[in-house]
Amino acid sequence: MFNRLREDIQSVFDRDPAARTSWEVLTCYPGLHALWIQRLAHWFWVRDFKWLGRWLSHWGRFLTGIEIHPGATIGRRFFIDHGMGVVIGETAVVGDDVMLYHGVTLGGRSLARGTKRHPTLGDGVTIGAGARVLGDIEVGDGAQIGANSVVVKDVPQGAIATGVPAAYRMPSQPGEDPYEALFREPALFI
Repeated sequence: MFNRLREDIQSVFDRDPAARTSWEVLTCYPGLHALWIQRLAHWFWVRDFKWLGRWLSHWGRFLTGIEIHPGATIGRRFFIDHGMGVVIGETAVVGDDVMLYHGVTLGGRSLARGTKRHPTLGDGVTIGAGARVLGDIEVGDGAQIGANSVVVKDVPQGAIATGVPAAYRMPSQPGEDPYEALFREPALFI
């Protein structure tokens, strides 16, 4: 358990140049607090203590401004930068090393009970501020989604998706690091 907590703290240092000390990260990063509360809520949720999972999730939202349903599946080294207004739905699946900025929604487009209604994010996905990723779609490993984009269709591995509705493009050079491409694509931050 402590190794996982250290890994979570290290993931903040890996993605946020403003992070100065472990104490600061431990006490002042609501994305980290929301993640830890969700893990506990998820533990109860999968053991059929649904009300307790929802209650913990409710308090997590109250304390952090981040709403993660206890039924969502969250991978390792997940980082929410700033966090306010992030919403992650019940059937969302988030891979390892994923980064979300504030105001991101991983939402549903269906009211059907008992079905997968929310997106699946692959490993290493980054989603810009205010983006909406909606429905039972897949965002491939290493994909980047621009700020305020609305994604309602699958995004292939390594693609950069921007716009309303989002269109995607592949990196301009073979082997281009999608993280570096993120900084060359101004629409990702608008």
